[in-house]
Amino acid sequence: MRLVELIPAPYRMLASAVLLATLVGGSAAIAWRVQDWRYGSRLSEQSRLHTEILNQLAQASAAQQRAEQNKRFALEQRLATSEQTHYRALSDAQRDQGRLRDRLATADLRLSVLLDATSGAGTGSMPATTAAGGVVHGPTRAELDPAHAQRIINITDDGDRGLIALAGCQAYVRELNR
Repeated sequence: MRLVELIPAPYRMLASAVLLATLVGGSAAIAWRVQDWRYGSRLSEQSRLHTEILNQLAQASAAQQRAEQNKRFALEQRLATSEQTHYRALSDAQRDQGRLRDRLATADLRLSVLLDATSGAGTGSMPATTAAGGVVHGPTRAELDPAHAQRIINITDDGDRGLIALAGCQAYVRELNR
């Protein structure tokens, strides 16, 4: 006689059900492990690809930032050179104007204006004089008062400074637009 025949039928069914549940549970656990392994490998591959893309983006961003910094540095250098050039032009103009003022103040230099020789209005009241030992051949001139000459030099000095500043601003804008 067999051992299975000695066990009552309801217990046999219960044992079969337990055995079947164990087999199904075990195969489900195996299926879960296989699926976990497959998804785990997919997730790790996606993570690796994501990390590579992020690294490439970071490298591209860093390269672009370096290029922009190099452009900015080159622009700053060009602007500094331009500024030095215009500062030198301004200081040269100021130095020349200072010398001219000094020469006017010491009467080493006199400013004069041309008189219109065709009209009789100005020629009768201011005769042209010549320096001793020389004869002036040319248009009639009248010397300006030193105070008026100083004012004229100050006006031209302001104009020169304005023109130099304008040239500096134009050079600055040209460099920025380059």
